[in-house]
Amino acid sequence: MTATTATPSQTTAPDYAAIKQRQQATWASGDFAVIGTTLQIVGEMLAEAVDLRAGEQVLDVAAGNGNATLAAARRFAEVTSTDFVPALLEKGRRRAKAEGLDVHFEVADAEALPFEAASFDVVLSTFGVMFAPNQARAASELLRVVRPGGRIGMANWTPDGLIGRLLKIVGTHVPPPAGLRPPSLWGTEAHLVSLFGPMAHQLRIERKLFMFRYLSAAHFVQVFRNLYGPTHKAFAALDAAGQAALERDITALLNEFDVGGGRGLVAPGEYAEIVITVG
Repeated sequence: MTATTATPSQTTAPDYAAIKQRQQATWASGDFAVIGTTLQIVGEMLAEAVDLRAGEQVLDVAAGNGNATLAAARRFAEVTSTDFVPALLEKGRRRAKAEGLDVHFEVADAEALPFEAASFDVVLSTFGVMFAPNQARAASELLRVVRPGGRIGMANWTPDGLIGRLLKIVGTHVPPPAGLRPPSLWGTEAHLVSLFGPMAHQLRIERKLFMFRYLSAAHFVQVFRNLYGPTHKAFAALDAAGQAALERDITALLNEFDVGGGRGLVAPGEYAEIVITVG
């Protein structure tokens, strides 16, 4: 008998459960809510893009501290706000209470939503569901819980925009788990068609810019280093030399994008505003 060397026939699938545990710790670190509130205008614009109506049943998936949640509730929708990080949901709950908005909050995994099929008229996510590790599963869940004829509205960072590039830089310094697809793929038409195409009666994508406004590039780096989970964890994982190199690369990126003319940092961050009408 001739001995043969076994070769794997396919790449081992990522350990999604372990990855999600890491992600929970990442997004619970720092204080994303401080940065999240600066993005509120995106939630307001998304609510208009999906033509949200008063009285509709709305689900906000991976809601963070509730930007899309509040936007929908301000338009008198019946809103359920979900995230797998309880601390972020609590921030959203406090914001809703401060405005006197009636919102239901529930801890939930975007890849295993605890709701019956066709439960919602509108499903929203602003810079949230795009970070789910099992992208096909997350997309399937969004489609499952929205009723036929309902809408899915998302705001997702694009690969070549500021945050897409920032995440790529972080990944070169602290590599992500093997086999994990970049979250910024959710900001590309081809990937969205592959995820939602067969079930989408209509898929509309519009490129938008969110203007990051900080005192300076150094101020942006400080805020994101202290508060934004992915960069907070990346800096913590590096030694002093690695931290300095990461800071240099992020600063160079910010300088490339800065259109502030020396009067504070003004850096346009491209994102895709997506509206899917489910068939």
